[in-house]
Amino acid sequence: MDDMYRKVEEALNTIRPYLEADGGNVEVVEITDDNILKIELIGACKTCNMSAMTLKAGIVETIKKAVPEIKEVQAVQN
Repeated sequence: MDDMYRKVEEALNTIRPYLEADGGNVEVVEITDDNILKIELIGACKTCNMSAMTLKAGIVETIKKAVPEIKEVQAVQN
């Protein structure tokens, strides 16, 4: 596991308990060569009407603080 992926997972682990408390979670799909993080909201987070706020206020802020090399966070659906 490369260093950036490890840092991203560590950052996500700090907010996962809050997501899990509501029946959801987040999964790393890919970190592109140009440092774009692609994630998927899963469980209850996938269909929650607050997921856009969770993504922007919670996940993006947490990632950008912990891993400033990440240029953008994109939510994808598989």
